[in-house]
Amino acid sequence: MNQVKRAIIMAAGIGRRMRPITLETPKPLVRVNGVRMIDTVIQGLRANGILEIYIVVGYKKEMFHILEKEYPGVVLVENTDYNRCNNISSLYAARNYIEDAIILDGDQIIHNNAILCPEFEYSGYNCAWTEHKTEEWLLTVRNNIITHCSRDGGDRGWQLFSISRWSREDGRKLKRHLEIEFKKNKNRQIYWDDVALFCYPKEYQLGIYKMQWGDVTEVDNIYELAALDKSYQIFIPKD
Repeated sequence: MNQVKRAIIMAAGIGRRMRPITLETPKPLVRVNGVRMIDTVIQGLRANGILEIYIVVGYKKEMFHILEKEYPGVVLVENTDYNRCNNISSLYAARNYIEDAIILDGDQIIHNNAILCPEFEYSGYNCAWTEHKTEEWLLTVRNNIITHCSRDGGDRGWQLFSISRWSREDGRKLKRHLEIEFKKNKNRQIYWDDVALFCYPKEYQLGIYKMQWGDVTEVDNIYELAALDKSYQIFIPKD
């Protein structure tokens, strides 16, 4: 059994789909019903004994320094390429911390801390089963092991969420593959998840960790934010 020793929280993005809110505040620091989204992530990790936490920052990086004061064990890692590259650049910036790690996005709301359990059998992703058509990444699974990933979604399957765990061995491989793709091949406009799922799929045997709808909320745009917190409805364009 593997054990998560550290966490990497991705928080460098500009958050264009949540403007105008993110013109002043980076998306992970946006408050939903009074609570910053990233607080639910950090507190969920700490509730599971994961205290070594690296937050990758870029856009409005200075606003994240308060987290280092509020949460002992939090360290900021700067991604200087956040405005030129996709999020592969964020994990590349934090590539020295991937072994025995859980990787999460900072712009989601964790409702059930149990989904961040530090014990895991094999590297892989948190997922929830959907019977409905979705445009999110959808996984085909056999015996809990991922056999295929669709970027275009589909009608039913295991929907991938941005919570993943990586063993020491797979973390080392992922670091090496990130260096090849980002530095050598200059493949900088892809998601970091593409590296294991599409660039080197035969190098990994990734599994899934099942969770329920409602365990986590991903907030993608201003409309979803306003649906969760009515105080933001003033920013929704009137018909």
